[in-house]
Amino acid sequence: MKYVFFVLLFVVLASCNQEVTSNQFSSVTVETIYEDSLSIRAIEIIDHTLAFSANKGFVGTVDLNSGKVFGTNIQYDSIRPEFRSIAHTSTDVFVLSAGNPALLYKTGDNGKFELVYKEEDENVFYDSMTFWNDKEGIAIGDSSNGCLSIIITRDGGKTWHKQDCTSLPTGKADEGAFAASNTNIKVIGNQTWVATTHGRIYHSDDKANTWSVIQTPVLHKEATQGIYSLDFYDDRLGFAVGGDYTQPESNKGNKAMTTDGGKTWNLVADGVEPNYKSCVQFIPNSDGKGLVAVGFTGISYSTDTGATWKKLSEEGFFTLRFKNDSVAYAAGKGRVSKLIFN
Repeated sequence: MKYVFFVLLFVVLASCNQEVTSNQFSSVTVETIYEDSLSIRAIEIIDHTLAFSANKGFVGTVDLNSGKVFGTNIQYDSIRPEFRSIAHTSTDVFVLSAGNPALLYKTGDNGKFELVYKEEDENVFYDSMTFWNDKEGIAIGDSSNGCLSIIITRDGGKTWHKQDCTSLPTGKADEGAFAASNTNIKVIGNQTWVATTHGRIYHSDDKANTWSVIQTPVLHKEATQGIYSLDFYDDRLGFAVGGDYTQPESNKGNKAMTTDGGKTWNLVADGVEPNYKSCVQFIPNSDGKGLVAVGFTGISYSTDTGATWKKLSEEGFFTLRFKNDSVAYAAGKGRVSKLIFN
């Protein structure tokens, strides 16, 4: 099964295409395509394959045409890592664990995942990972030694190096990110935005060589509050969502929008739907007006860049990715599902 998994993986990494349609939605149909006793918080759509990582050291793919599932278990000594991050280039898939030790693996030429980065520290906790291009990638984690943890690769993921605190904005006590959906980072071109538990946005316009930090008005008084997810439609229009998973019905101060590339942020839909959400994504081809946000509290939809929202479903998920502008895939507790918006 492992051999089949990697053959499939390398075939689908050869090209990444998006289908194009256009709709406004009044409902969503949820079709479960994979079920297991896993917590799945990180997914990537690669052409006609969905790759995902989960707890128990599990990494899998779902062929979106046939529905066939292939998977492998990764074990480090006696540890089965809890993977909450996944990313890919045109040749490799990468998975990163949360907690100590941090373990980052890439697909290798010998048919199994190989460890390319390890970090051991009682405070280590990585939350999200993505790539700017086939050579350069970034992963972010909770603060350590006075600054946010950021590791970078410039050689296609073969080696990773942690940025020194002298090159980063000063962190706040206990500042980190929520490893809830692998959507704490967004990159467009050379631009990078990172969202934190303190409601702050770290921004770089040169692929993480230099950084600035912006405080948003998103509520962050408690450790369980802050920005859980952000997305950008282009290099100007962005949206951030969060709340407090311990008070999931609260909808105060949990949604913010920027129209100037993240320099300034303003609360939107304050005190109304949606409540706590762990992932937000712009709908492709919506001119920046369409948004979908998911959490264990359900699925919500906006047609006006987050000014107003409609709850489409009570179905709970942790994370979401669009395949086109009417079909998305979502993952959560024990399942991966296809969402068809009508």
